[in-house]
Amino acid sequence: MAKVRLVDETTSGERRDACALDIAEERLTLREVIRRRVFEEVAELNAGRTDGGRGLVRPTETERTLNGTDGRGAPRLQPQPCYERALAAFARNGFLVLVGDRQIEDLDEELDLTSGTEITFLKLVPLVGG
Repeated sequence: MAKVRLVDETTSGERRDACALDIAEERLTLREVIRRRVFEEVAELNAGRTDGGRGLVRPTETERTLNGTDGRGAPRLQPQPCYERALAAFARNGFLVLVGDRQIEDLDEELDLTSGTEITFLKLVPLVGG
């Protein structure tokens, strides 16, 4: 089993560990890595172990209204819609994914995953005025 480290980075150079995933397979598509990350983030958010808003999962205003809260004020999220939003963000270049020094551009590209592999999610910020 490989422990893969997921890191969030911004264009300003800010870096933070997003999470670590234990992965039994030696190869996974980028699509599956994103799915596992999003489902993990939703589980953490729903359990109240994170405040959300920093990773790939951000509750929408509609989700906050429709799903209510868990009693502590945290919204209850469903993972599938969050996953679909993450894929849409990738498709519109909301973030890039780097494995080592290599950018992954295709969601269906298989990634070689060994212990210590670092996958960076580089969040792009739109320029002012366009």
